[in-house]
Order: sequence, then C-alpha cells, then structure tokens
Amino acid sequence: MAAPPHDHGGRLRVLRTEHVTPSSTGDDADALSERALPLKPVEPVERLFLYRLAPGAAVHGVLSHLADSLSRALRAFYPLAGRIRLAPGKTDRYELFYQPGDAVAFTVAEHDGAGVDELATDDPREVATIAPLVPALPRGGAVLAVQATVLLGLRPAAPRVLALGVTVHHAACDGASSTHFLHTWAASACAAAGNVPPEPPVMDHSFIVDRKDIHDLFAAPRAQKGFDSPDAMDRLVATYALSSAQLQSIKDAVAGEAARRGVVPPPRCTSIVATYGVMWLCHLRATHGHNNDGGHDDGGAEQRDDQPREVHPDHRRRMEGRVPSRYFGNCVGPCYASMPRKAAATATVTDGVFTACSAVAAAIDEAVHGETGYWERYPERIVEARRDGAPFSVAGSPRFRVYDVDFGFGTPAKVEIASVAKTGAMSVAEGRGGSGGIEVGIALPPEHMGRFRTKPKQS
Repeated sequence: MAAPPHDHGGRLRVLRTEHVTPSSTGDDADALSERALPLKPVEPVERLFLYRLAPGAAVHGVLSHLADSLSRALRAFYPLAGRIRLAPGKTDRYELFYQPGDAVAFTVAEHDGAGVDELATDDPREVATIAPLVPALPRGGAVLAVQATVLLGLRPAAPRVLALGVTVHHAACDGASSTHFLHTWAASACAAAGNVPPEPPVMDHSFIVDRKDIHDLFAAPRAQKGFDSPDAMDRLVATYALSSAQLQSIKDAVAGEAARRGVVPPPRCTSIVATYGVMWLCHLRATHGHNNDGGHDDGGAEQRDDQPREVHPDHRRRMEGRVPSRYFGNCVGPCYASMPRKAAATATVTDGVFTACSAVAAAIDEAVHGETGYWERYPERIVEARRDGAPFSVAGSPRFRVYDVDFGFGTPAKVEIASVAKTGAMSVAEGRGGSGGIEVGIALPPEHMGRFRTKPKQS
C-alpha cells in the first residue's frame, strides 16, 4: 500500500503511494466484474491543478478525503483503474481491460522549492519546475495516476498550497471524458455540502464503429512521431490570456479584412477560431525564425512549404446515430489546417491573422459539418500532416470548465497542461474568474519564447 519516502533532488519528497480501487456499494448484484473496452493507443495528458489551502487546514485530512472521494468517483469511471493490453487473439488491436482489484496509484509528496506565486504566474518559467508535480503512469499499461503534493513554500510562514497532478492516457478517453471524471471526483469530495455529481458516464462503445484504416494509422509508430520531445525539460512554459475584448478585436479585424477583400461570406470567426488563429500565427513566426521585419533565419534547414495545424472537434453530437454527450472514450476527429510559411513570414499582422483564422475556420467547418469525403480523406491527411513530425495541435477546451474543479477548498489558482512541453501542443482553457476570455499555455525553447512574446510590426 505504501512506498518508503525518498528524495528527488532534495526538493520533492514522495511520502507514500496508495493504490485506490473503485468503491463497492456492498451489493453483489451490482459488483464490478472483468470488462474490456476497445481503444486506440495515443499519448498521455498531464494536468496540474494548484489550490491555495485555508490557514490551519488539516493537510492529512485533506489528502485522506481526496483518496476516499477518488475511490467513489472510480466506481462510475472504473475503466480508469484498468490497464491497456492487446486484445486477446489480436496483434494490432488494443483494449482497456478492468478486473476487480485493479487500482489507481495515488502518490502523496512534499515540495519545498516553490510556492503558488512562483508556479501560478503567467510569465515564462522552466518546465522543470512543474514537471515533478505530475505523476508518470505506472508500468504495465496503467491509464490514470494521481499525485497530491503539498507545497511548503520558500518562507516558513508561507501559505500551504496543494498541487494536484492528474495524468490520464489519451488512449482511454478524450478531454471531454477525462474532465467529466474530474468534475465527478470533485463533486464526490464535496458531497457533504450538498453538491450533486454530474450524471454517470455511458460505457457502451457500440455507438461508434471502428475503422481499421484509421486505427492502423493511430497505432503506427509514424503517427506517434514527435509526441515525446527529448528537450522538454529545457523549455519554458507561459500562459497568455486573451480577454473577451481582445477576442472581439480579432473577430472585427477578420471581418474587416474579409470586407476589404470582398470575401463573401466572411470566415466564421468564433472566439475559439480567433484564439487558434492568432496563437498559430505567433507560434509559426517564433518557431521558424521569423523576425519582425518579415525576414527569417532558418539556419539553412529544409522546411516544407506549409505549416499544418491540428484541431480536435468533439463529434458526439455530430455522428450519425448521435453519440451520448456522456459517452466515455474517444470521440474526436482531428481536422487539419495549413498555412504557407511565406504568408506568415511576410504578411502584415492583419493579413496573417486573416489567413490563419480563415484556414482554421474552414478546417473546423469541414469536420463538424461532415463534408463529403471527410472520413475518406482522413487517413491520408494524418500521414501528410505528420510528415515532418507532430503538427501544432491543441490540448483542452474552454468547454471543459477546469477552473470549476473544486474539491472543497476553493477553485484552482492555476491549471496547467504540463504535457504540452512534450507534445508541442497548445493548451486551452476558459479564462479565470468567469471573464469570458480564453487562456492559452505554450511551451517553447527560451529563444523561441522570446520571439513569441515580441510584438510584430503593424505594417
């Protein structure tokens, strides 16, 4: 049940690791038995929630209550206590297998190197400062791991902070399902206060018919290229908040440019399209050496002419024979936008934003409206987009309401998706405080982060 305390560089001390099983109702007729769900092998997602604890909070009681409520939440989300394995009799098909006794690793630790002010800032900081606060998945095919770290701070009188790291393997479920689990867990922790948990997940996978061609592409090593960067710990991570007013100004600029060019109808520039478009343009200028005067310095490296952008719309409401909104699993269909590198390098800010937002809007519209040939072209577009490595993609969504995940000690001071440092993705969440804005997390090498933060000329 427990591992002996050990030290990581004198800063993180793991105190114990418990193994939390799904709770039992005591009714043998309703007992969990062996079960298996089909899945596709993709990468883990690492989320980090930072909470300020009340003065005098009984930390031991907080941690014990988290473990107990986790067990109750796992009753409904039992596959998360299971493991990935090859389906019996298959060589290229995987399944998520649960059997009674399976459990989730719940690690308790202390960290004395930083406090909430150092970790919850939006300013660039080293990925290495947050990496120890999220757990690795145990070997053997585990799909969920939890780590609760008490941050002691650098000052003796500093307020205590709880860092809750949650790693979920994306093969088990998508972001909608994993955050459904997190909201269920948080509501279970606050049940005594009268909080009603969300409705339970739907585990029936017969709603979605597996396509062998798409499965093979996800399972192939080529499809996984770029998911785990060896220099991830040398990167900086920063958060950029776009207010509702800033998002509206981007929409107005796109509409104005469409009118100037005579584009009818104009691109459907929603808040999420505006966010994706602007951040894609900034990322492209930063990572490919574009400077403010439109020049570039790529070190002589050969580059493809276009830059792919990967977005993952939720298809639960869009499949033929609608999939329930509470369906547990993966029900996202990547769509790919591309933008000429030269356009990003030489365009004015308005031109670049219009080009980027138009490309994102067109790609999303094609995916969500099920344009003719979308699924037929899907496999070849995956290969093409990942020809030179993983495209610039998205993790998270404002719809997931991660800042509403309250375990009884208040809303998070900050939520990070730490795994973007490994995958090269952009994390997205709703703006803090219910402002109507959107916040974005970016992880880049220091020299690229400097260019990302540099405002381009308004030529």
